[in-house]
Amino acid sequence: MITLTRAEGSLAEGQAPLKVAWVKEGRLLSQGEALDARLGGLLRRALEGVSLKEGESLLVAAPEGQVLLFGLGEDARSSGGRLAQALLRLRFPEALVEPLEDAYTLAEGLLLGAYRFQRHKSEKEEKALTLRLPGVTEGVLERARKVAEGVYLARDLVNEPPNLLTPEALAERALELRALGVEVEVLDEEAIASLGMGAFLAVAQGSENPPRFIRLRYAPPGARARLDLVGKGLTFDSGGYSLKPTESMTTMKGDMAGAAAVLGAMKSAALLGLPVEIRGYIAACENMISGRAYRVGDVLKTFSGKTVEVMNTDAEGRLTLADALFYAEREGAERILELSTLTGAAVVALGEEVAALFATELAWGSLVQEAAHRAGEKVWPMPLEKAYREKLKSPVADLKNVGDRNGGAITAALFLSEFVRVPLAHLDIAGPAFAKKGHPLGPEGGTGFGVRTILEVAQAL
Repeated sequence: MITLTRAEGSLAEGQAPLKVAWVKEGRLLSQGEALDARLGGLLRRALEGVSLKEGESLLVAAPEGQVLLFGLGEDARSSGGRLAQALLRLRFPEALVEPLEDAYTLAEGLLLGAYRFQRHKSEKEEKALTLRLPGVTEGVLERARKVAEGVYLARDLVNEPPNLLTPEALAERALELRALGVEVEVLDEEAIASLGMGAFLAVAQGSENPPRFIRLRYAPPGARARLDLVGKGLTFDSGGYSLKPTESMTTMKGDMAGAAAVLGAMKSAALLGLPVEIRGYIAACENMISGRAYRVGDVLKTFSGKTVEVMNTDAEGRLTLADALFYAEREGAERILELSTLTGAAVVALGEEVAALFATELAWGSLVQEAAHRAGEKVWPMPLEKAYREKLKSPVADLKNVGDRNGGAITAALFLSEFVRVPLAHLDIAGPAFAKKGHPLGPEGGTGFGVRTILEVAQAL
């Protein structure tokens, strides 16, 4: 548990059992220098012959208490996350932290870095830590708290075991947002069938856990713009009859990370009171194997009326998204931002820290890319190469659900673009949505990737 509060005065003037002074390229920052002057040069002497890289630290005993000299990197958010993790290990109940010029980014990093998922541990490590930042306004801290709450929600959902976070359970978590003024409607299997969402239902039909279609609407009075979001909601993906190998299935509880990002962003948007109408759509289901499961060779009729020949049951996300995207456009979407852990090909192309960005309109794609940069989330624009549309041609249906192995992330994006006419930005977050090891902004597991980008996109409209 970490709490950020504003402190009066400066690092030198304040009182705390631990003070944190930043060190960059072997030098103290301004408030650290003032503290050092008060301590008669103690900190400078401690730094002699010591080179602190980002995340490295040196604990110095001073007459008034302890001082932690901490290495500052180029990214204040990353350094803040590393500091939070280091302070939790040190077990001080309170610390006075030297502020940085970019106070918001530091505050956000401190909160994100302190995240832990311990819901299912018998013995929980409860560490209360209060961090006081001299001179930082309460408005900055409050914004960071509200953004972090949305990221925490997204991370919690991704980290939740699939036996507990079924499609119905995901819908129940979405309904909790009603307490914040978000309108939430959940459609059951019968309602989904009556709409004609044949692709979504085909993926869902192999599981004993029934699907749910989740609609969300955050609509503050006087909203200046509208943003429609679609998130992939596969609460578990076995691959179906195109079965995944075991090692590829271990992270498939996180195949709903796109949906988690939508729900997390909705929560933060409502807490922040963003002056933008935001609508969200999630087709939640499991992709399982049974006597009822859909097969390779099946032809499905989508909500749009287009037919799809199934060539790989592990390319299920694009089928559920096809119906969700068409639904969003039918509801009057002017532009759509869609997030999904869609292809391993995106990970092969860009690695595990960068999401692939595909956009049907250059201006919309550029706005999303710039928003992601401000949010500190890494995305890279990829081409929607129209020539590859040939790979999706089927002899028996309007489309196949996969092409060949080459350019798999591109053909997946092209498939999605077949179901909308309004500007679409597709973020393939298969790499950065789930961390296989700890990182500066959190532990192994769900990262909440996309929440901060969505919020920045909304603020830019």
